[in-house]
Amino acid sequence: MRGPATKRFATRGRVRRYLTAVAGAGLLLPLAGCGGDAGADGGKTVTVTVGYQSKTINTVTAGTLLRSLGYFERALGELGKRDGVTYKVDWQDYATGAPITAQMMAGKVDIGSMGDYPLLINAARGKQMKAPTKLVSVTGYNLRGGLNMVVTKPDSTLSSLADLRGKKVSTSVGSAADGTLVRALQKAGIDADKDLHKLNQQPAVGASALQSGGADALSQFVAWPGLLVFQGKAKPLYDGAALDVPTLHGVTVRAAFAGQRSAVVDAFLTAQLQATKYLHEHPLAAAQQVAKATGLPPEVVYLYNGSGGIATFDPTLKPQLLNALKQDVPVLASAKLVDSVDVDGFTDDRYLRRVYGAGYAEALASTANPVPVTGTDPVCGGRANDPATASESWLSGEDRTTAFTTPSCLLRYVKQHPGKVRAGYVPDALTGTRWFANTSVWAEDPAAAPNARFQPFTTPANARDWIAGHPGTRLVSYDAALRESP
Repeated sequence: MRGPATKRFATRGRVRRYLTAVAGAGLLLPLAGCGGDAGADGGKTVTVTVGYQSKTINTVTAGTLLRSLGYFERALGELGKRDGVTYKVDWQDYATGAPITAQMMAGKVDIGSMGDYPLLINAARGKQMKAPTKLVSVTGYNLRGGLNMVVTKPDSTLSSLADLRGKKVSTSVGSAADGTLVRALQKAGIDADKDLHKLNQQPAVGASALQSGGADALSQFVAWPGLLVFQGKAKPLYDGAALDVPTLHGVTVRAAFAGQRSAVVDAFLTAQLQATKYLHEHPLAAAQQVAKATGLPPEVVYLYNGSGGIATFDPTLKPQLLNALKQDVPVLASAKLVDSVDVDGFTDDRYLRRVYGAGYAEALASTANPVPVTGTDPVCGGRANDPATASESWLSGEDRTTAFTTPSCLLRYVKQHPGKVRAGYVPDALTGTRWFANTSVWAEDPAAAPNARFQPFTTPANARDWIAGHPGTRLVSYDAALRESP
């Protein structure tokens, strides 16, 4: 069944043109030098401070992966040869975007990456403090909002947002996940301030509160929902993609810094493009690299950042994403976190356009994931080329994945390889959100063709909505779906 979230498929030609543009980006660094402090040898030394969130893994092309690949340092080294400046990079790791903004306002962080709501707060604080910032690129995004989720304990009896009335829900106020929670509750007719007890906590604190019983549910951003579910510590209650509002993370720079050191901003964005290219060309290796740097399970990183992952990595500042930011402003204003934000004034794509080159307009117009799940299905035959159904497995001991045309075909493969599947990935039949096969909610359609008999969902609510429109279907457990697969 084709879901509304993934109707378009990236052509090989578009991907090749994108990668060609990125490969040439390193040649586009401006020759102008920038100032700095005099070093002991009489030369100039400039330290560029980058604030990032290592475990917010859809920012990796401007953070964890970029740092591990060394592309920014390499670009600055080339720049330094031309302008006689020694550049150093100070990478500062934070759990959320708020402290990055605080450090930027103090002039202590030059470049930062954060989610959509924190970006808007960043813009508002910059205007308020007369220290303006600029949004210069996107890292990862999901057009439907699937990067954020509400989860509960595995044995929880909560099955919908309506069940949260009177409950304690942990989130990070002002974060992308908080925005999703507020919007989803509003859509369900629930007042986030009056109808439940919202706890303002850092992600790790909220995760602990969920385990201890201090919170009944946790609303958080990538990669916390996937991590907790993978560890068997949570189950999804609400899929952010059900909201159908884009969510994104992006790169913001201090305007004063960009004005004084535009060549450094260009170097950073060139390096980000190169890191994005690396992730596109080596999705599994990139996931393993990020996992090693962060301590996150590679299976979780690959869920979000892999082929057909929940996050689409594309640095262009798409109109759909900027419009989503504009829609987010009233939510933050109602929470008294901002007065107003001029999103158009905050956005500055001059630097990215300059380093990207001729392919920018085409990339800007595309919303297809540049790295879809592809391959020949070893069970059902044919090519896995429909993002609404393409599924994937990762066997233990292997550094490659196997693609399947449908989730039902993946189930047969898992049945044929008992105990050997490291992770199976399937798209939610309603929202398109990619999720773990063994923790998905499954429905059976006895009247469907064998290859479409079983349909997966991230949450019971999604499954119920789908079943309501498909008479004769029923819920089944994952184990039952495996047993009944031919």
